[in-house]
Amino acid sequence: MGFKEQIDYNRLPKHIAVIMDGNGRWAKGRGEVRVFGHEQGVLSVKDIVEGCVEIGIQYLTLYAFSTENWNRPKEEVDALMQILISTINKETETLNKNNIKLNAIGNIASLPQECIDDLKEAMAKTAHNEKCTLTLALSYSAKWEILEAAKKIASAVKDNAISIDDINEDLFSSKLTTVNIPDPELMIRTSGEHRISNYLLWQMAYTEFYFTDVLWPDFRREDLFEAIVDYQKRERRFGKISEQLN
Repeated sequence: MGFKEQIDYNRLPKHIAVIMDGNGRWAKGRGEVRVFGHEQGVLSVKDIVEGCVEIGIQYLTLYAFSTENWNRPKEEVDALMQILISTINKETETLNKNNIKLNAIGNIASLPQECIDDLKEAMAKTAHNEKCTLTLALSYSAKWEILEAAKKIASAVKDNAISIDDINEDLFSSKLTTVNIPDPELMIRTSGEHRISNYLLWQMAYTEFYFTDVLWPDFRREDLFEAIVDYQKRERRFGKISEQLN
């Protein structure tokens, strides 16, 4: 029996976040340049997105490019941007066909203008879709996001739009880039690394983590289904004890 057949569809995570790691190592292991791994990683993205739609995952967020990634060699960054542009242009029609809404979070203004234009166009073309929301975290840093939220709140207090007593978790969450997205219940990281790398720090306070040694270009929907089955075996207590849940 495959992992898909083991999934309890009444207990699906509404939102899955993914750190797509291992493209470079995958390519180097085959004697290829790192960019080849990024290109092959696009195939994994397509398969995982389709897998999520297939079983009914409502929100999928992919860590596509962190603010720290700008420190990589220029030729690799340039290649990543071109892959992003070409993928967005090629897949917009497929997103609409599958009723998928495209979203983006992060410091989008720091991306090349061509990326920004294509991203905004694709988001506009898919804005009416409702089956699944695919969010790309681009030029994203959780610390940056939290600082930006703090600045917005501080400015509102300074302008007397809100008082200090108005500040709570809900208000703070409303200032984040994920304001219209539920917090992820499951976070998957590929390639055997066991860290979250400045990703959705506020939102993942109670997220279940799943780490796999599979490198991202080899990660397919059966691996996704395996992660979901593992997630469903866990007891999510949120500070309570087992007896309270039962």
